[in-house]
Amino acid sequence: MPSRSPSSSAVPETLWFTRCPVPTATGIAADQGWLAREFAPDGIAVRSLQDAPPEVAADHHYTHALTGLFREGGNVPALWARSRGEATRLIGLTWIEERQVVLVRAGSGISEPGQLRGLRLAVPHHGIGIDFWRAMALAGFRGALALAGLGLEDAELVDVPAVPGGGQWSAELSALRDGLVDAVYVKGALAVEAARRIGAEVAVELDAAPDRRARVNNGTPRPVTVHQRLLDEHPELVARFLAVLLEAADWAAERPVEVARILQA
Repeated sequence: MPSRSPSSSAVPETLWFTRCPVPTATGIAADQGWLAREFAPDGIAVRSLQDAPPEVAADHHYTHALTGLFREGGNVPALWARSRGEATRLIGLTWIEERQVVLVRAGSGISEPGQLRGLRLAVPHHGIGIDFWRAMALAGFRGALALAGLGLEDAELVDVPAVPGGGQWSAELSALRDGLVDAVYVKGALAVEAARRIGAEVAVELDAAPDRRARVNNGTPRPVTVHQRLLDEHPELVARFLAVLLEAADWAAERPVEVARILQA
């Protein structure tokens, strides 16, 4: 069969990348300058969408309407963009444990998934186009309940409106502290640190479950997506970008101290 001919469309002057503020291969590769190094000989600039002016960045992290954009972020916005007709395509998955737990008030005696039956579970509500926080909570509780053969229908879901200007998980943790709900799903080190400030205890440690499906959620696994147009017109650029991410993953596996420094920043 004849080999595929190179794309005849113009090579983009800029490739954009965007990632959530969590551990990602893209973040490590960008910190080390490897993405810029890879494409500089072609005269292609590689820029972070987070550093772009508002008229360029817009809400593309969620909508993926920018054709030259590589996105390593949550599943929920990617699926939402696809459902709205955007030609976003999955090209890779990363799996990084982020500490997913279900928290309860201190002294409640709740320490296993089966005890969530009948409890009031906090489900955040944000006034945004795609409420990925809400989706994360629902998926987290579903994973915890499934460990005991239960489902969301076996508990009471309580809407908790977000507090304007409040930090992540602040509304849910305040509701837990005030006795308005019995359990809150959180993820990440910052969430667990915030929980300590109100004296909350871990009831279910999803990361400890042998079945990894219990912690499949917005960021686990985390998808790497591109726009179909970039994939069709410049597949070689997509392949090279992914190769850099693989390089970053190999580098990170052998340098935990350096990775910790990058993630801390």
